[in-house]
Amino acid sequence: MAEPESLAELLGGRRAALDATVPPAVFVAGWLAFGHSIWAGAAAALVAALIVAGVRLRNGDRPRAVLVGLLGVCVAALVALRTGRAEDFFLLQIVTNAASALLWAVSIVIRWPLLGLIVGAVLGQKTRWRRDPALLRAYGRGSWIWVLQYVVRLAVFVPLWAAHAVVALGVARVALTWPLVAACLAVSWWVIRRSLPDDHPGLRHPQTGSPEQEKSTPAGADHLR
Repeated sequence: MAEPESLAELLGGRRAALDATVPPAVFVAGWLAFGHSIWAGAAAALVAALIVAGVRLRNGDRPRAVLVGLLGVCVAALVALRTGRAEDFFLLQIVTNAASALLWAVSIVIRWPLLGLIVGAVLGQKTRWRRDPALLRAYGRGSWIWVLQYVVRLAVFVPLWAAHAVVALGVARVALTWPLVAACLAVSWWVIRRSLPDDHPGLRHPQTGSPEQEKSTPAGADHLR
């Protein structure tokens, strides 16, 4: 199998993950610097988000992706201001991680693994990879690593949020964003490569299998062994 790119190179996840850590870190810094003022923390986070958005647009990132990131910071700030609890700035992150874990798991069970959909879209394949039984199985196994990523975040974030540990939440957000995404990309890439036969041409070249081949693989076979 000759496949020069890694998932990190295909998806560019590290830069986006690194950008996502700046506003939360600045929120905590502003909250601490101004005597636990949520208004100060929210304002600082919004300024940081605008700067990050400007840098990302200048670097050629898609405006829609930049807008989603900026909107996420705005919603997180509004939630914290509404509830009057600084830890609730991270509540949106907790909810989205729980939803993401569920969505990724369901996508594997119904044999439409999200990792395949994402990589297929990046490579311009649409859903042709689903006609390749080996790729379908590999993407299913690799997608379980992403489910695990969200579960790990929830296992850390939820107890800290319940304990009102704002600073620890900020540290955890940084520690479990870029490093965890980088590890997830590397491990899921390794799982995919290990799952494909040695003679498979790689992600860019799906091999069309017969409908009987696809149906012969039970839904549960996509789970990591």
